[in-house]
Amino acid sequence: MRIGFPYAGFEPVEIPEGNLAGVYEAQEHPACTDICACAARALAEPIGSPPVQTLARQARSVLLISDDHTRQTPVKDIIPTLAEALHDAGVRDESIRILVALGTHRPMTEDEKLRKFGEAVCRRFEIVNHDWREEANLVEMGRTSSGTSVRVNRLAAEADLVIGLGQVAPHRIAGYSGGAKIVLPGICGESATGHTHWIGGLQRGDRILGVWDNPVRREMNEAGRLAGLRFVVNAVCDPRGRVTGIFAGDPVEAYREAADLARRVFGVEVPEQADIVIVDSFPKDNELWQAAKALYAAELMVRRGGVVILVSPCTEGVSKSHPLILERGYKSEAETMEDVQAGRLTSMLVASHCLRVGRIIRDRATGILVSTGIADRDAKHLGFVPARSAQEALDAGFRLKGKNAAVAVLRHGGEALPVVRQ
Repeated sequence: MRIGFPYAGFEPVEIPEGNLAGVYEAQEHPACTDICACAARALAEPIGSPPVQTLARQARSVLLISDDHTRQTPVKDIIPTLAEALHDAGVRDESIRILVALGTHRPMTEDEKLRKFGEAVCRRFEIVNHDWREEANLVEMGRTSSGTSVRVNRLAAEADLVIGLGQVAPHRIAGYSGGAKIVLPGICGESATGHTHWIGGLQRGDRILGVWDNPVRREMNEAGRLAGLRFVVNAVCDPRGRVTGIFAGDPVEAYREAADLARRVFGVEVPEQADIVIVDSFPKDNELWQAAKALYAAELMVRRGGVVILVSPCTEGVSKSHPLILERGYKSEAETMEDVQAGRLTSMLVASHCLRVGRIIRDRATGILVSTGIADRDAKHLGFVPARSAQEALDAGFRLKGKNAAVAVLRHGGEALPVVRQ
């Protein structure tokens, strides 16, 4: 069977019918034909919260925290609809600011802001990139019950009303994105972000990915409350970017309902694990830091001792924000734990990422990377076997696992949620 990839210049792979265990991808769901109308309905029927007009009645300043260009949330349609509701409460445009919740991603460029927010929103509102490295711009808002210091962007501390805008999709650290994740890690500093990522990294993938209530999510919910997050507007978009639902209201309750839909949208029934798993990272394609989300999905599908083939452009390389990943490479779980305990690896963000990826391509399976954005020497240093094409990678997989190896393909793995029966 001939399998193509959603990237220009990437050749398809031919898989013998006798080896093909299955081709898996999220199934289509009904999409919103009018996003503004869908957002208006969500705002009119908030979940677990008074209407946003009630919350904004005494607000002199409103901060909208939005996700960035690596997410598909249709904020260019949601923000004008939300602004109308705020106008009903007497909040004028000049009292509304937009803060981009970058977490530790690189800043958005002006062109990326235009594509993400649209020209009309960019003209109407000030849009500010969060800078996680600028400690002077962070304000202490308290500590979670586990002791995490919640230091957030000063704009959140100064606003009378804080509203989060984001997408809900399966996520290896948070269970699902969305909800209070817009605060932690969205607008926090490195310490809190690294701590929660480390907690998530210590958990097995099947105990976090697609589990809406977990230790990391509870930490995020606490951080959101401490930071004053009162309301969210969360969209569920399918892997093609089409909106299948919008949920507004309480940051925990609205998120939970959105997560229920996200599980149906992204859930992929898989009968059993395979010897070789081929996965593309769409729509998480700009760097390996993001594309690794496809590895986390493939981890659930591959048999121990198997092969995972990651196909991704990674146009920006490994990670512009975290060059230490390429410098260090991915090691086994035991080696990463030892480096952390010995103080040789002090960035918990990098440690968590390396722990999760190393557990897949070093401990569980052999990782083969097909990428136009990462040089062969860098792929080898990271711990991958580099390949120029998916066909070359599959041939290498057969040499490792034998000519009778079962091969599974996961499409759009950057946001897929495999549900494996065995």
